[in-house]
Amino acid sequence: MQVVYHIGAPGTDDDLLLGSLLKNRAALARQNIIVPPPTRYRTVVRDTGNALEGRPANDEVQAALIDAIVDEHRIDRLILSDPRFICINRLVVQGPQIWPMIDRKAAQLRGLFPSAEVEFFIGMRDPATLIPELWKTSKISDFEEFTANMQPHAVAWSEMLRRLRNALPDCPVTVWCNEDTPLLWGEILREMAAIGADMPLDGEDDLVETIMDPEGFDRLRAYLRDTPPETEMQRRRIVAAFLDRYAREDAIEEELDLPGWTEELMADLTESYENDMEVIARLPDVTLLAP
Repeated sequence: MQVVYHIGAPGTDDDLLLGSLLKNRAALARQNIIVPPPTRYRTVVRDTGNALEGRPANDEVQAALIDAIVDEHRIDRLILSDPRFICINRLVVQGPQIWPMIDRKAAQLRGLFPSAEVEFFIGMRDPATLIPELWKTSKISDFEEFTANMQPHAVAWSEMLRRLRNALPDCPVTVWCNEDTPLLWGEILREMAAIGADMPLDGEDDLVETIMDPEGFDRLRAYLRDTPPETEMQRRRIVAAFLDRYAREDAIEEELDLPGWTEELMADLTESYENDMEVIARLPDVTLLAP
């Protein structure tokens, strides 16, 4: 059995990726690719992992977990998604690190199915917008208080990924930039489900629909229907062209006025993030999806 953990990050797709997969739940199940609804597993996975404290689950625990999560008898690939699998939003960035507890928490997830082939999927986001988004979804009203123990200049996704890979060298990792997801949505869905381009999927344009004005989105759907792209790259070029013309500015650009965070600081964070992607592209057993 293969187990896929989509662990976020928080502040990326807001469960829309899981929603798109659930639209295809029945079709995927016919190929023994199981996408259970989150209410079936999020609490039980978290509680079981905490109870085991990193110890591998025995056969009895695994059987009970499977019974709680799915109804299907045959499972080739199980997809589980929760942006809080690792921690609550408040603790995502601490000091100079993203997910300081990633090695321990990921080991707990891996230990739930010790005999399975386990993969991790992670959407990354520019710290210049990630940290403000984490703050907005927290219970702390003061931004300076929220960021008091953070060192934004030091955080790097590559550093976190190295810790994850060192902790679980048998678990491949697939990552992508949240900023690229409108062009990668279909590929991410297919990679998570491990299916080819020949299988039709509902929801390939779910994210694009949220950032495009309705008229433009209707035109995009009509164009794709009347002129089906022959390759994924051709489809991306079409979507990019429609986004250039019809994307809603309020959906892709956010005005941020945060105490202590200057435009220069945010530009520096973005530049470091972009440079970090070049490092990640060279990490072994880490697949970086890019347009």
